[in-house]
Amino acid sequence: MSTVAAGNETAVGAVQLYVDGVAKGDAAKLEQAFNDGAWMFGTIGGQRLDMPITEMIKLIVDKPGDVDGTFEATVRSVEEEGDVAVVTLEEQGFWGTLSFVDFFSVARIDGSWKIVNKAFAHTGGEPPAS
Repeated sequence: MSTVAAGNETAVGAVQLYVDGVAKGDAAKLEQAFNDGAWMFGTIGGQRLDMPITEMIKLIVDKPGDVDGTFEATVRSVEEEGDVAVVTLEEQGFWGTLSFVDFFSVARIDGSWKIVNKAFAHTGGEPPAS
């Protein structure tokens, strides 16, 4: 995992809150990372997983990403201009075998960086059985 300090002081800090929250199923960290109106978009195994972020948080609380200690996340790139940024994150070992590239739109709202959108590409691994 990244060594960036978690918090909403920077765009990457907001994404680190996501990483920490998704790994352990920590709703409080995920709620701190995301704007209330955020959405997630993407597919796994041909199935669309487009949903409000509140639904994603429920999914992750029920089934955290780091099921076996192999989950890793690395920031690939950050583009920032004023109060907006795009952070690209690589995730490996999600639910044991899944890999993703995530694209986070992040905005500074009232002085705090929040993820306003997550779009992801499934880059490897098989989804766990339901």
